[in-house]
Amino acid sequence: MSYMAWLWLSQELQIKDENLMRQLWEQSYSKGQEYISCPLAYIEKLFLLNYSMNTLRTYHSLLLRFLNSHESVGMEKINAFTEEDINAYHRGLVQAGTYSYSFVNQSVNAVKFYYHRVLGRHEVQLQHIERPEKADKLPLVLSKQDVLKILSATDNLKHRCMLQLLYASGLRIGEVINLKLTDVQSDRNLLLIRGGKGKKDRTTLLSPKLLETLRAYYKEYKPKVWLFEGQYGGQYTTDSLRQVFQACREKGGVKAKATPHTLRHSFATHLLEQGTDLRYIQTLLGHNSSKTTEIYTHVTSYALDKIVSPLDYL
Repeated sequence: MSYMAWLWLSQELQIKDENLMRQLWEQSYSKGQEYISCPLAYIEKLFLLNYSMNTLRTYHSLLLRFLNSHESVGMEKINAFTEEDINAYHRGLVQAGTYSYSFVNQSVNAVKFYYHRVLGRHEVQLQHIERPEKADKLPLVLSKQDVLKILSATDNLKHRCMLQLLYASGLRIGEVINLKLTDVQSDRNLLLIRGGKGKKDRTTLLSPKLLETLRAYYKEYKPKVWLFEGQYGGQYTTDSLRQVFQACREKGGVKAKATPHTLRHSFATHLLEQGTDLRYIQTLLGHNSSKTTEIYTHVTSYALDKIVSPLDYL
């Protein structure tokens, strides 16, 4: 089967065969003689415990990375690793200085799942594994002018709709590509977000301006099930959307090192600056805790223009 056929299959079908799914996910990996494939029992256990597809794919890739970092010693020795052996691997990630807190933390959780849930080695107390300290960073927020530059940088209707959704509705990238035609509730000016982070459903804003663009897009592309479909059919991919965003950011001349998620941060901050109550923003974003939403109070310029520095009174 050709690569494009495999790609279409992995996007279009809700695959229940874990072995086939593993093959699809690992088809692009460079495989030497000692290459270790992800144990099928690992994928099966994640499915059995009803982990989301995003978590499943993330855990799969991180365990695969861990296993093949030790491919020379073989699976038997890897399965017998001590807490210190596992700790040494993650310490190396931290010391490399090129991996984020989130990446290392997810890797710890993915490896922990393997040793505890698959191998049943509960004597390996992985809570003692060294985790990096989470950097207390504020989210990057773009000005409205920079947002407009990005959104105006493409004439492709599909691309423009996806970028507008990230900003106009404050969606995560995965939520954009998971939208189906039936999720656009134009009569109520709402979008239904199914199975967002934490498998929670919610509704969020559907901008009249965005709805106008979506209607033009539908007439031109006529999607069948997914609101946004790939070039060869099936669901659009997150990697493709990231590439679209970066191309538009560069074309628009926006220098900030923004990502698609930056548009979600900008959505929340700009709403706050317009005087929207923080509780409503929390609901629109799908945050469990108001503390998560409160971070936007630290990056907003709302009311700062009314504060006078003491220097100006000297």
